[in-house]
Amino acid sequence: MRYSKILVAPLPHISVIVPTYNRAASLQRLLASLGSLELSDSILAEVIIVDNGSTDNTGEVLFREQGKRNRFDFRVLKEETKGKSSALNQGIGLARGEIFIMVDDDVVVHDRWMTEHWECHRVGEFGAVQGRVLPGVDPQGRPADPNRLREYNIPIVDYGNEIRPIRGFTGTNVSFKRDIVRQVGLFNPRLGPGALGFSEDTEYSIRMRRAGFKIGYSPGAIVYHELNPERYGRAYNRRTEYRKGVSRSIYRQDSIWFKILPDLMAQCIRYGIYRLLGMAQKAYKTEGRILKSWGYLSGKLGSSKSM
Repeated sequence: MRYSKILVAPLPHISVIVPTYNRAASLQRLLASLGSLELSDSILAEVIIVDNGSTDNTGEVLFREQGKRNRFDFRVLKEETKGKSSALNQGIGLARGEIFIMVDDDVVVHDRWMTEHWECHRVGEFGAVQGRVLPGVDPQGRPADPNRLREYNIPIVDYGNEIRPIRGFTGTNVSFKRDIVRQVGLFNPRLGPGALGFSEDTEYSIRMRRAGFKIGYSPGAIVYHELNPERYGRAYNRRTEYRKGVSRSIYRQDSIWFKILPDLMAQCIRYGIYRLLGMAQKAYKTEGRILKSWGYLSGKLGSSKSM
C-alpha cells in the first residue's frame, strides 16, 4: 500500500500586521518598501493587511498587490468594527509567526527593518521591541524642517544608536513575541484610532510591564513617517492631545486633586514662561500637555467632548 507525501508549508517566523483605513496612497508606498527589504533566506515572513472598512481605493491597491508574485505570504483581512485595536486584534488572531511586527500604514520601512527587529529579539531578553520612528517626507518629497519637528505632529522615536531597555512603546513600529499575547491578551478596543483615538499602545505597555515583560529599543529597525499636511499646526495638536487625555482616563486612576490638577497648573506655568522666553517649540509641546491634562480631567469627570 502506497502513501502519498503531504507537503506542508513551513510556518513563518515573522508576521507583519498592518491595520489600514482610507490611506491608499500611503499604503502603496509602505507595500513598495516592504518589497525592497533586505532579508535572509533563513527568515520566513507573512504580511497581513487588515482593512478597517476603507471607502477610498484601498481595495484596488490590495487587489493589485495580491496579484503580484510576492516574496511574502500576503493576506488581506477585513475588520468592519471600527478602530485600529479591533483591526490589530483580528490580525493577531490569524497570524502564524513567532514574532508579530505591527506597523502603521503611513510609514515606509528601512531596508533592514525586519531583520533588525528579528535580531533584537534573538539577542535580547525583550518581550517587545520598539523600532526607531523618524520623519520622512511630505507629498512633494520635501523633508521635515529640523527646527519645527513638533509641528508636524507625528510620533518620533529615537533613543540613540544602541539597543537598550525602555519603558513603553508606540504602536507605529513595534514587535512582540507570541507569548506576550498569550499572557497579556489583545488590545483594548475602546482605545486607539477609530475609537477614542489614542493610547492603545500605552495601555498595552502598562499591561506588559505588570506581567513582567521587558521592552527593548532597536535603533536599526527604522521606519520613516510621512509628513501629512493635514496634521500640521496647533489646531491638530490641540485636538490630538485632548483626545489622548480622554483616552488616559480609561486606563489610569490618578487622583484629580493630588495629581491631575497639580500637573495641569504646573504645565500652565511652564507654558507662560516658555512664551515669555520665546522658546517656541517648548511652548508648543507644553500647550499639548495642557490639553492632554484637560482631556484627562474631562474624562475622569465624565464630561469629555470631542474637539
